[in-house]
Amino acid sequence: MNASTPPPAYLSFDASTRRLRLDPREPRFYQNPYEAYAWLHGQGSTFFWEAFGHWCFGGYEDVNRLLRDRRFGRQNPAGIPDSRGAGADRSHLKSFDAIEANSMLELEPPVHTRLRTLVNRAFVSRQVERLRPRVEALSNELVDGFPKDEVFDLLPAFAAPLPITIISEMLGVPVEMGPQLLDWSHEMVAMYTHGRTRETEERANRAAREFSDFLRGYIAERKKSPGDDLLSLLISAQEDGQKLSEDELVSSTILLLNAGHEATVHQAGNAVRAILAEGGDPGRFFATAETTAATVEECLRFDAPLHMFTRYAYEDIEIAPGVTVKPGEQIGLLLGMANRDPAAFVEPDTFRPDRSDQKNVSFGAGIHFCIGAPLARLELQSALKVLFSRLPELSLAEEPHFRDSWHFHGLERLMVTS
Repeated sequence: MNASTPPPAYLSFDASTRRLRLDPREPRFYQNPYEAYAWLHGQGSTFFWEAFGHWCFGGYEDVNRLLRDRRFGRQNPAGIPDSRGAGADRSHLKSFDAIEANSMLELEPPVHTRLRTLVNRAFVSRQVERLRPRVEALSNELVDGFPKDEVFDLLPAFAAPLPITIISEMLGVPVEMGPQLLDWSHEMVAMYTHGRTRETEERANRAAREFSDFLRGYIAERKKSPGDDLLSLLISAQEDGQKLSEDELVSSTILLLNAGHEATVHQAGNAVRAILAEGGDPGRFFATAETTAATVEECLRFDAPLHMFTRYAYEDIEIAPGVTVKPGEQIGLLLGMANRDPAAFVEPDTFRPDRSDQKNVSFGAGIHFCIGAPLARLELQSALKVLFSRLPELSLAEEPHFRDSWHFHGLERLMVTS
């Protein structure tokens, strides 16, 4: 689209001030944000989004560059993590804030470096690759359990149980706790959505308290009887003579459990939707290891599960002509928009696993690049290959709709029949 193309009816844009008025909870937007993205790319991809109160960047090169720019970070210079907002009474969020205060996602070096180094050992590619047979076996078990000759929701039947089972097994947390862990995770992640309510905050705080209490009890057991699981490894691991404190252990474990399934569930659902929309034999996308990997990369680019990642400025920075931010001000990096940038991709709105310009920023970049990216890629490769190999006639039973959660871009349900 060019600059003279009329905008979608649900948004307004002042070209002189680059201010965007767009409600992220507008159904026409969150059901298909790519229409707005395409128009905004025609306006230069940089704008002040009034709903969030900060400058946003949607160009691929800008997003990739700013994710790596150390003049920005996740840790608020005022000491308030990203999800907390500012100036409001936080007494009802004591448990949630305690976990966020020790989350490596919300911290910067040197604390971030120490935490990530300790945790990263279990997520390097060579370690994760050992899980491939288990992921394939579990995928087959889940397919075996699908209802026969009836319509069913693929998300709770396949997309959700697979990653929560794998990350639970890795950590050594009881797999039967899976449904409870999911409930706690959903309540906590809701804190990051636009327009949250006091009720949302209180549910998140309660979930954080219960999640933390459960883990503290389980950590105590693991200290007495260590195993070969990740939690035992984290308890014993040291970096320069320093171990994780119990608070850091709790925060790190909750982050790994939440991140270890939340985005993967959304990405799996989005991927199945995209592949089925292509028609024909889905098996053609998974004929070899190379085509399988390329298909997963295109799914990550084409319909990412996370659409905004925010960062704080640490100094006065002119980040675009006429756009200056001051210390403590936030910027929004639009991952889903960057992945559809026509300046970076040929036919960006076309699903093409064989594209030569294959890349994406769905896992971020820089020091906060998703620590679980190798695991997420392996899970998606194995699970989707098994799914479409076992069920080549899988089809949609109804048009899927996205949840009212633009930030975390995922489906409400995925009703299918095989």
